[in-house]
Amino acid sequence: MSRNIIITGAGGNLGSAVVEKFKREGYHIIALLHPGKNEEVEESDDAYEVDVTDEKAVAEFIKEYNMQYGDVDALAFLVGGYSSGGLSATSQAELEKMFSLNFFSAFHLVKGFLPIMKSQGKGTFLFVGARPALQMEDAGGSLAYALSKKLVISLAEIVGEETKNTPIRSHVFVPSIIDTPPNRESMPDADFSKWVRADEIAEAMHYAVNTHSLRNMTFKLYGEV
Repeated sequence: MSRNIIITGAGGNLGSAVVEKFKREGYHIIALLHPGKNEEVEESDDAYEVDVTDEKAVAEFIKEYNMQYGDVDALAFLVGGYSSGGLSATSQAELEKMFSLNFFSAFHLVKGFLPIMKSQGKGTFLFVGARPALQMEDAGGSLAYALSKKLVISLAEIVGEETKNTPIRSHVFVPSIIDTPPNRESMPDADFSKWVRADEIAEAMHYAVNTHSLRNMTFKLYGEV
């Protein structure tokens, strides 16, 4: 029987690594891509263009998913964005943008798939946090980003509490700087060897999904930064 994993942001740098890892391990990959970007994920088994920040679009996808697949083993929430700026430079519009990209992109899917996981009696949520959401000394220069990721971590904890007496699990992966081409371009003088690699995060996610003794863990993937 197929092991199904839904991966949002599958066309991104982290998404590509997670798709590759789970595909190699025999999972059926359902990739969610942003509408209109003409992204392709060659290793996915199926791909859908879904604006995961849009509640109605997500609800329509979930209906389609139920008809096509039924069970789901894991969901990886990899859609997100970054914004710099401290308190004085942060506008409501910037907060709303970060909340939409980082929080609602996960929230709508959690809301829709949690009842499905409860019904099937299994499932793992894979959330992506951020170090500034855990270490307040790092949050001052990226307030909107840190607050939105704090909401993600809180959501994961709430889901973990709600499902504590079930086989459903809720894990959070907290990277520091991920070694990606855009990050290298924006910080050309940095020591890239100290950054966490996307494939290392993918390995951690696969390990978490397949190690059932781990429940509601926070994985700090800080590299040497």
